[in-house]
Amino acid sequence: MEHQVERTILHMDLDTFFVSVERKHDDRLRGIPVLVGGTGDRGVVAACSYETRPYGIHSGMPMKMARMLCPQATVIRGEAGIYSKESKIVSEIIKETVPVFEKASIDEFYADMSGMDKFHNSYQLAKELRERIKKESGLPISFGLSTSKVVSKVATGEAKPDNQKKIDAGMEKTFLAPMLVQKIPMVGDKTNKVLYDMGVKYVKTIQEMPVEMMTQILGKNGTLLWNRANGLDNSPIVPFHERKSISNERTFGKDTGDVQRMREMIRAMGENLAYQLRTGNKLTSCVSVKIRYSDFNTVSKQIKIAYTSADHILIPQIERLFDQLHNRRMMVRLVGVNFSDLVTGNYQINLFDDSEERLNLYMAMDYIRNRYGTDNRGNSILSWGTTLGIPNIASMGNPFNGEPPIIPAHRNA
Repeated sequence: MEHQVERTILHMDLDTFFVSVERKHDDRLRGIPVLVGGTGDRGVVAACSYETRPYGIHSGMPMKMARMLCPQATVIRGEAGIYSKESKIVSEIIKETVPVFEKASIDEFYADMSGMDKFHNSYQLAKELRERIKKESGLPISFGLSTSKVVSKVATGEAKPDNQKKIDAGMEKTFLAPMLVQKIPMVGDKTNKVLYDMGVKYVKTIQEMPVEMMTQILGKNGTLLWNRANGLDNSPIVPFHERKSISNERTFGKDTGDVQRMREMIRAMGENLAYQLRTGNKLTSCVSVKIRYSDFNTVSKQIKIAYTSADHILIPQIERLFDQLHNRRMMVRLVGVNFSDLVTGNYQINLFDDSEERLNLYMAMDYIRNRYGTDNRGNSILSWGTTLGIPNIASMGNPFNGEPPIIPAHRNA
């Protein structure tokens, strides 16, 4: 029987990424409290330096409150394009070094180094990779190394800032036991409160509980949490293939001159494509609209914008492009919308522009869509198209799962 190779999983995280990028470009920001995010009174903190932490500041809090807590902090609005470019530099270095890697977000990476100990010392290789990233990118980065993604991610958190930590095989439970339960990925405020009300504060308590009890309290998530608390996690590294654009188009069953219907259709497309961007942790900086007339003549127009995944920014641009493009004297056969120049970077980057209220609204709407999906007719919940009686525009599945795009059957509106 062939001996199974023990897993060796590396997790790397760029420390206070947005702040570190700003400091790389401006030495005067080093060693002082820095806030990155919306600069207006209704803006939100996207990132904060370690110097602001003692004041109780954290990402996602209102910028007005953060400024009150730490009035001496330097506030920077930030540029999403610069962060994406810096992230790509790090991605390329990792890609050259390890056989399989996963980009979890703009500043977080996993790599599978299983079996590499035959030829190299994995920990030494990880240390050399970290030093190379620091030298070539000029950014601080921390890593954790263990037998699973979960334990490595927790180890990275313990290693920060700008350091590294290895958890030897067989020591996972011992490492996790003294930690607060919220250190386990997936434990949010709601789960933490349920556990706290039960008197469960530390991971060790979960380790000592029967798995059946956790399942009874939290369902499937209880089983998953029990496994993670015990250092059991077989989730694979998902190699990622970057997708550069997403689009949607509809052919009308009968050529139409109804401008209102066409505008509603492209608005519904834009709304669903924006939702897909947020679901896939993507941002776009190029929007285009396509119209095919009854004589099959096809025209399109595009506009470059600041990186975003927000409906309230993208949909007005789509409508503006349509109005500029449409020739009212001709009947229309097809309309389409395309988002391109995509970059990895979760919705957090939109905190530079959005108010806390709007951010919370998007999060709530996306949560409902994720939770309840479609209605009994197959139309997406909270969809502009659904409320107008337009057939479902939503694409099936996640377009950013690394798989080649699925070409759908020709669909009519």
